[in-house]
This record gives sequence, C-alpha cells and structure tokens, in this order.
Amino acid sequence: MVKLKLTHYGTSLRTAMEILETVTFDNAIAFTESIMTKMVTGELTSPEITEAIASLVKSKNGARGFFVTYLTSDSTLADNPSPEVITALESSPEIVAELLVKNLAMSAAMALNHRRNGKEDMAQGSDRVRSRSANLIKQLNMPSLFDIAQQLRQSALTGVGNYQEFLQRWRYDSDQKQVIHEALCDILPH
Repeated sequence: MVKLKLTHYGTSLRTAMEILETVTFDNAIAFTESIMTKMVTGELTSPEITEAIASLVKSKNGARGFFVTYLTSDSTLADNPSPEVITALESSPEIVAELLVKNLAMSAAMALNHRRNGKEDMAQGSDRVRSRSANLIKQLNMPSLFDIAQQLRQSALTGVGNYQEFLQRWRYDSDQKQVIHEALCDILPH
C-alpha cells in the first residue's frame, strides 16, 4: 500500500506516505502537480498512481485541488486519462461526480464570458477544461454523474430545481445557462 504525505513547503511522493482527509485546497494543488510530474517522468507505478489520486479525491478539498490542477494543466495527461486515473476517480463517486459535472458547467459558462470580454486565449483554456471534463465523464463508470448532469441541465433550462442555487450563486445569465445546458446535453445519453 502506498501512502502519501504532504510536506509543509511542498509535496513529495515517497513509498510510505499518507494524505490526510483534511488536506487543504492549496496542498491538494501542489500534491496533484507532484503526482502529474511523476506520472510524466515514469517515477510512479500504476498502483501508486491509482492510490495517490484515490487518496486525494476522498475529500472535497483534495478533489477540488486535483481537478483544478489536472483539468487546467498544460500537460496532455488529462486529454487521454490513464486507466489509473479513471480507477482512482471511480473510488469516490459521492465527491467526484458533482465536482466533475460542475467543472463541465462552469467551464462552458466561463468560455462564453471570456469571449464576450475579448479574451480568446482564456476562452480556449475554458474550452479545454470543458472538453477534458466531458471526456472524463464519458469514461467513468459512475451512474450518479448522469443523475447530477440531468438535474443541473434541468435547472439551467428551467431556473428551478436542485441546482438553482448553484446557478444563482455564480450569476449565470440566460446565454450562459444555455451553454451549460448544451454542454450537459453533449454528455447525456439521448
């Protein structure tokens, strides 16, 4: 069993380390950066990758830090998620499902917002996050993903429902709700 440990000034992976469920968002970002670097350089075995990411996504802060780093990275790792990443994410459906669907929705809305403001480079970054999120959703064997996507799509369409508060908190306008609806339609079975 590989355990992971966060050091105070950064992150290091060793064969015997431990991640606490109380990991901070910032430490989760640093830890994900370290995991991704070691994945690229081949310094981790498949079981180590799976266990490292699974340990991270057991907590909301850990999962948020993982997704913000993994989905926005300049690395191509998130373009073709490895079986180890998929297995790790499937280990925490109660946390991963909602965060991943929200990442898809928020990136779709942000791409529109960036284009409105003439920031095409930032819009393309949001498009990349949207694409990566959709790709992950399609690969994960996690029925709750589609339940949450259906609920969020319905709230974006009608303005009511389980995700009404989420949409209001981010002050999405009707055009942004429309692109959220479209992004969710793209990943839902027809």
